[in-house]
Amino acid sequence: MSIISISNLNKSYASGLAALLDINLEIEQGEIFALLGPNGAGKTTLINIICGIVTPTSGRVLAAGHDVTRDYRHARAKIGLVPQELTTDSFETVWATTTFSRGLFGRPPNPAHIDKVLRDLSLWDKRHDKIRTLSGGMKRRVLIAKALAHEPQILFLDEPTAGVDVELRRDMWAMVRELRKSGVTIILTTHYIEEAEEMADRIGVINHGSLILVEDKARLMKKLGKKQVSLHLAEPLATLPEALRPWALELKAQGKELTLTCDAERPTATYDLLRRLNELSIVYTEINTHQSSLEDIFVGLVSTRS
Repeated sequence: MSIISISNLNKSYASGLAALLDINLEIEQGEIFALLGPNGAGKTTLINIICGIVTPTSGRVLAAGHDVTRDYRHARAKIGLVPQELTTDSFETVWATTTFSRGLFGRPPNPAHIDKVLRDLSLWDKRHDKIRTLSGGMKRRVLIAKALAHEPQILFLDEPTAGVDVELRRDMWAMVRELRKSGVTIILTTHYIEEAEEMADRIGVINHGSLILVEDKARLMKKLGKKQVSLHLAEPLATLPEALRPWALELKAQGKELTLTCDAERPTATYDLLRRLNELSIVYTEINTHQSSLEDIFVGLVSTRS
């Protein structure tokens, strides 16, 4: 079941900038969806429209069944947002600002929930500290606590680990996994593509305001992933033998290295090549392999559409 439904969404500014172009997207309840794209691609604009911060030029967005424009109050109550900017109430305590955030959405007091959120984010020992006294990493934790204070069904993490320490990153992803188990839908944008590779169920790629791909992560890695096998030869080859033409091979290092690049969906290609080399009495002394990462795939997608 879709918890976010986006139909024919467009956003243009008075300057003429078209920030979003005909976006259509369904995000399922309980999934982790990673939205990737270069700077200025439209990621934050899309998130801000769903959260009711920016008004779309045209199109429709439903969050948990509520129209984010016509029924803003109910839609926004279902959403928690962790923004990029470190905007906090500097002279408030951690406990006070988190409790206040819950009240903003009309939720009754629940000290036990606030207690759990602060403990999960390693903020309990800082609960009576004023925010202005905290480090940047701790302030980031407070933003996450505020976003979770009203128990949202949907959580947006907009570049949540940019410039933060490894400990926070680890705590945060542990918390994300637990939230997902409880049915919370998580949408994240990140520059750390390895995080999306590890955490996400599906990947969306946005570039120049257009959603160019939405795919199950495992299927994407299988469909667009490449495997590269490098063979170090005992004797250099002057040219590539005709018998090896069926493979996508390159001769490198003055003929001492043979490199095969094949689709991840062709697991037998390497085996077939090695067998053919043996038949041709071409001796290799070392084999190295490299499997495409999500970052390789992302760079390839964006660069071909720039």
